This record gives sequence, structure tokens and C-alpha cells, in this order.
Amino acid sequence: MLASLALLLGLPLALAAEPPSCARFVPVTFDNATIPGLLGQWTYIAGASRYPPHLVELKAVKHATFSLSPGSHEDELNVTEIMRLNETCVVKNTGKIQVFWHNSSLVHVDDQSVSEAKLIQSDKDLLILKHVNGNLPGLSLSARTPNVSKEHLEEFKAHLHCLGFTEEEVFFTSEKDACPLPREKTGKGGGEPQLE
Repeated sequence: MLASLALLLGLPLALAAEPPSCARFVPVTFDNATIPGLLGQWTYIAGASRYPPHLVELKAVKHATFSLSPGSHEDELNVTEIMRLNETCVVKNTGKIQVFWHNSSLVHVDDQSVSEAKLIQSDKDLLILKHVNGNLPGLSLSARTPNVSKEHLEEFKAHLHCLGFTEEEVFFTSEKDACPLPREKTGKGGGEPQLE
């Protein structure tokens, strides 16, 4: 009886203690330096999602780079993406990211979808986004370079673990599948990217 009482009293403490890696899973609170720090070129590295439309896209994206530039007002960023979806290279410059200062979130809007995300505190050359789609978690990793350090990859995997993802649920891109830049011709079968 005493052992089961000790177990019951200790259970809430054990449940409340999160693993040390989950303690770092902190969303960024936007300030005047946050958005300028996001501007420029990024390479999409990996992602995981339980939101069905995102899962379909994750399976199709073989490589992607994107550029963020100032929009027409301070609460907006322009997005230009160059990506290989399965075997087709596509250039999209129709997307916008709305910046919501009151809850420190980013909302990506394009002709096909709307997606909300929170920026997770990390290295300035990493872009870890926790995607918000109801109760269906998602996480993505982008970086200033096509390669990330083992430590940065382990940090991302720790965040995935905190959200309950297994390694089998993570989709990585490959630099070998990079699309040629617009107007760059190659003899490969991918051809020039198509402007959407």
C-alpha cells in the first residue's frame, strides 16, 4: 500500500519533468532584429508533418531553396522558391509570408494553401519552424548552406522527438537533386525550372 502511494505521488512529478532536449524547444518572441535576420537565401533540408497536405508535399520535394525579401510593408515578406517536385523543377515567386507580431508567428500564403509556423530558437544560420495546423504537428529545418553540422542535425532530431516523430517520418532533401538556376542550361533531364 505504501509503495503504491509513493508511486502515485511520484507519478505527477515524473510526468511533469520533460527530457532536457525538450526544454530548449522555445519559440522565438519577435523583436526588431528577428525579421531582418530571416532575409536572404535558405536551403530546405528536412521536414516532418502529420498534416496530410504537408505530408504529400514533403514526399514530393526532392530539393528546395528559397529566398526571403522585404514585402510591400513591414508585416510582409516576399518568398521566391526554386524546388524539385519529384522530377520537375519549379520556380514560384507568388508566395507571401505575413508576420504577426502579437503572437510571434509567420503565415505563408500562396495560391494553393495557408500555413502558420512558429520560429524555434536556434543558431542564426538555422531556420527551424514548428508548423501549426490544429493538433497535427509539423517541423521543418532550413539552413543558410546546403549542409548542416552533426550538432545542428541532432538538435533538429531532438525537436522532432519532442513532437513524437520517429526517424522514419522525416523526409530529407538531397543536394544532388538541386535544380539549375533560372536561365542556367544543363544537359540533364530536369530541364530549366518552370516559372509558376
